[in-house]
Amino acid sequence: MDELIPLRLSTLGALPQGVLVPTYDRARLSPGIVHVGLGNFHRAHQAWYLHRLMQAGEAMDWAIIGAGVRPYDSAMRDRLLAQDCLTTLIELDPARTAVEVTGAMIDYLPVEPDNGALIAQIADPSTRIVSMTVTEGGYYNGPHGFDIDHADLRADIATPDRPRTVFGAIVAALGLRHAAGHGPITLLSCDNLQNNGDILRNAVVTLAQATDPALAKWIDRSCSFPNSMVDCIVPATGPTELDLVHGLGIDDKAPVTHEAFRHWVIEDKFCAGRPAWDKVGAIMTDDVHVFEAMKLRILNGGHQIVANAGELLSVGTISDATADPTIGALFDKVEAEEILPQVAPVPGFTPEAYLDLIRARFLNPRIVDTTRRVAFDGSSRHPGFLLPSLRDRLASGQPAPGLALVEALWARYCVGTREDGTTIEPNDPMWDRLQPQARAAQSDPMVWLQMDDIYGPLAQNPEFRAAFADAVIAVRDLGVVGAIEAYCHGARTPRASAS
Repeated sequence: MDELIPLRLSTLGALPQGVLVPTYDRARLSPGIVHVGLGNFHRAHQAWYLHRLMQAGEAMDWAIIGAGVRPYDSAMRDRLLAQDCLTTLIELDPARTAVEVTGAMIDYLPVEPDNGALIAQIADPSTRIVSMTVTEGGYYNGPHGFDIDHADLRADIATPDRPRTVFGAIVAALGLRHAAGHGPITLLSCDNLQNNGDILRNAVVTLAQATDPALAKWIDRSCSFPNSMVDCIVPATGPTELDLVHGLGIDDKAPVTHEAFRHWVIEDKFCAGRPAWDKVGAIMTDDVHVFEAMKLRILNGGHQIVANAGELLSVGTISDATADPTIGALFDKVEAEEILPQVAPVPGFTPEAYLDLIRARFLNPRIVDTTRRVAFDGSSRHPGFLLPSLRDRLASGQPAPGLALVEALWARYCVGTREDGTTIEPNDPMWDRLQPQARAAQSDPMVWLQMDDIYGPLAQNPEFRAAFADAVIAVRDLGVVGAIEAYCHGARTPRASAS
């Protein structure tokens, strides 16, 4: 193989033919956005939309400054700065491969315990949008709302000038902006949470209220918190992805693979301006909620259905798990009978048509998305993606044996062993708490439902308690395949007491 070409500005002209590169002069770019959480998804999605605008000669004053608030973000910072914040995107469609280098990001702030650099950049008058992808679990949000008593947040309240969380950094920076007269900004969540803008507003305003009520009032009155829905399947980068980019002749230390589908729906509420993302395919609307509900329930909920069962049966990827006859049948039946009836159509899609699209996307064998990655942080993803469907289903007076089985499979997953006896390594920030509960639930299913921060009032619903107990016993006594087949074929399963 020829020597790899290191990815950086000075080598763009030497990249292999067919690789799209920035045509805009990056020296002309100036910052307008601070983005917290520079993972693969942001670089394949929001940063790509901005890059496309720049390719058309627009949004030159909206470049991205990257940021992180966790120590592990430093490694990504080092990798990206070494290659001038460029990223190779590799689109993997079953019919073709497309490769593009994007350059909408121009810097990455130092990752500091007191978040000083982040506070200073948000406070800078050039910053007009702060966006974030900090994962669903990063919002300190439980069934009873924002957990202001969390140790991280109490620390921010005690030392507001040296915050440890992104929300504390935002509050500190907004205090500086307000004092300097620089004006409000837009805070844009791009995480998979329904009403994510409302959740972000509540987090920031609640935290500000604890230290500076006048500032909290200004933030609530003046800053914008649009809701948004984001959609693109983007695997984590590992040896397979590195081999792929090296096979193209490019030495990129942080390449990103993704599917040939993107969707971004944004509530058009920006108090300090915005890039014209709608010119490159984003949908600006006054009602994001119906789009959110369809995507989070069908796609993200479907991901959890497939991932937990796949992990338990030692099926390594989402495409293989969806293609598996047993797991695929579970996905189809739960989606069609217990999720779709609670989903409203959106412009361009009925729930049935969207499910067909999702199934095809899950089956794409070129997207090597692992069941382990998708199963990560179930303690945030089940409450966010599956339990809303379960609550609505029960509220309508309809049974939900499939969703109860999916919860039982998650409980079995958290026991920490697969059906073949291999060990499931910890895969949730709450693993040390989940595993003892899961093990105890194999003999007393109600132990699992005692996690009030996850199940809330659902744990007291007699229909769900009975269905969940039956499902746990079925998985235990019949095995994963046997329990799924019994559900799919409508067979009677072992009964359990839900007392």
